[in-house]
Amino acid sequence: MASTCKGTKPKVGGVRFRPESHEGPANHVHFEEKLHDSVVMVTQEEDGSFLVKVGFLKISHKYEIMFLLPTSQNLGQGSCCTPLPSHYLKVVEITPVPEGHRMKCEYTAHKEGVIREEMLIASELEDSASVKVTLQARVLDRLHGTPMLLEGVKCIGSEPEYDSEQSDWQGFD
Repeated sequence: MASTCKGTKPKVGGVRFRPESHEGPANHVHFEEKLHDSVVMVTQEEDGSFLVKVGFLKISHKYEIMFLLPTSQNLGQGSCCTPLPSHYLKVVEITPVPEGHRMKCEYTAHKEGVIREEMLIASELEDSASVKVTLQARVLDRLHGTPMLLEGVKCIGSEPEYDSEQSDWQGFD
């Protein structure tokens, strides 16, 4: 049976309890609109490269990942992705915006555990101008349910699950 994934954004919020000193019911709960850890996190490393944390993904699923790469001294307005060594990660679009570059990638989760996929974004105007971007995620196996996706990550497909007990292949006698 093929697993399915939904392309909807999860509704994630924080919970804040009212201090006891306030008047009114003691069990009042306030939900925050958005937690900072509910979105794809982009941090700049000491060497000038960027680390993009996309959260939990599920094996054999394909994801669209969108994030903002902040303005970098190494990149100008015209930027492109150099050929990637991995055929599991594909840069779909790089759009210059006032804050930097809006990146749209597709990634197929092909192995379990913590994955790190690297890409090199280069300037189209200067030969030596480039910045390394590392995409990091934790890929869950089929038995660990469906992860809640961060804002900026959308499941766009999955491969059918294979069950060896349901195989029609009987072997050779």
